Amino acid sequence: MDNTEIIGREAEQQLLKRTYNSGANEFVVVYGRRRVGKSYLINKYFEGKFDFYMTGLYQKPKNFLLSTFAVALEEYSGKSRPVPKNWMTAMQQLKEYLASLTNKKRVLVFIDEMPWLDTPKSDFYAAFEWFWNGWAANQKNIMMVVCGSATSWIVEKILSNKGGFFNRATVRIALKPFTLHETELYLKSKGVDFSRRDIAECYMTMGGIPFYLKQISPTLSFNTNIDRMFFGANPLLDGEFKALFNTLFKNSEPYMRVVEALSSKNMGLTRKEALSATKMTDNGTFTKLLDDLCTSGIVTTYNYFGSEKKDTVYQLCDFYTLFYFRFIKGRSGRDEHFWTLTIDNPMRRAWAGYTFELLCKCHIAQLRKAIGISDVLTECSVWFHKENGGRGCQIDLVIMRRDNVINICEMKFCNGEYVIDADDEANFRNKIETFRRATGTKKSLYFTMITTFGVKSNAHSGIVQKKIVLDDLFD
Repeated sequence: MDNTEIIGREAEQQLLKRTYNSGANEFVVVYGRRRVGKSYLINKYFEGKFDFYMTGLYQKPKNFLLSTFAVALEEYSGKSRPVPKNWMTAMQQLKEYLASLTNKKRVLVFIDEMPWLDTPKSDFYAAFEWFWNGWAANQKNIMMVVCGSATSWIVEKILSNKGGFFNRATVRIALKPFTLHETELYLKSKGVDFSRRDIAECYMTMGGIPFYLKQISPTLSFNTNIDRMFFGANPLLDGEFKALFNTLFKNSEPYMRVVEALSSKNMGLTRKEALSATKMTDNGTFTKLLDDLCTSGIVTTYNYFGSEKKDTVYQLCDFYTLFYFRFIKGRSGRDEHFWTLTIDNPMRRAWAGYTFELLCKCHIAQLRKAIGISDVLTECSVWFHKENGGRGCQIDLVIMRRDNVINICEMKFCNGEYVIDADDEANFRNKIETFRRATGTKKSLYFTMITTFGVKSNAHSGIVQKKIVLDDLFD
């Protein structure tokens, strides 16, 4: 059943295969960021196997959605029925049709963008709960797949529901963006022949989001592609930011406020700092905003090394959103060749530096393999320390290992081998010794450098115990 048209997603494909062949009743929930490829994965993997499939439509009225349901039901059942007047009638019609498929070993139902069917006062959710709990959940041959970009709805109504859908989901697939390796495979499948450095910078602008990557032209350079997609009078992805947040969250404005605050600090903000930056009220609603952003894949969390959970750092991890706030927001009409013309601009170099750090953090599994600790229990964190009257000391990635070693990671994005000079060496030694003194750790500290093309050997490079290059992140 494996589909060669699907790039990557090996683990998800194997899970779908096992679930389809389980011989048991299954309720599969697929969720994740807009444009990440949820619908494509299910449609391609189960192509030709659906017994019923329909999709919700963004901000369409109930009557229109009921009409699309009726069209889909007629297409799959081959029988014309009156358009249902409400969702209870629609679910009864679906039940009658599926019940007629008694000779099938596996009945596959896919409802895509389910949150968009739950319009105000439509009673869709109650009707679907009646359909599933009252009948479908007791049919061993039914495999229900529901999907949605509005992750807050999926989590609240299905995955974390304490009522009728409590523990109903048998399989959860939180679909993530492509890794660098999958991004390279995808671009090659489209005839795009970028260097790995360009692929990395491409990832740093838009992340591993298949829909965005699909817009890249194989006949244009990387920089020209970015200009075409984001800058000039009519860029290809004009309006994408608002569309992203409007489809993820029903009331998107407070989420955008939080994200904008997080974009202002590369290392991220604690909850207290985020409250101060947004001037929002400290209550459960704010906690839910942060949780929803994390669930949707827009924000990730880290702990400060050695700190309690209250010091959790919330960091914006969606590359497109970071790029939007840094270069697009409030800058309409920018030169159509902006990206090409700023190839060596200090602002762009600074952006590349901190975004490469995020790229590394998004490939922890590859880093662990490159270090040689794939089988060692690890915990990743960030660290910041400021002594009275002194300068702050910051480490953006600390990998604490069960084998009594800590990797202190320094990340540099550059055009050639990184050359460590005397000032660099002094700075790195200061970080190591300040960390040792301030944390009181007795573990061995391995200074680890992650660079684009490696570290040039010279009188100062001996401080580096482990060198990792960009190619390692493509593993």
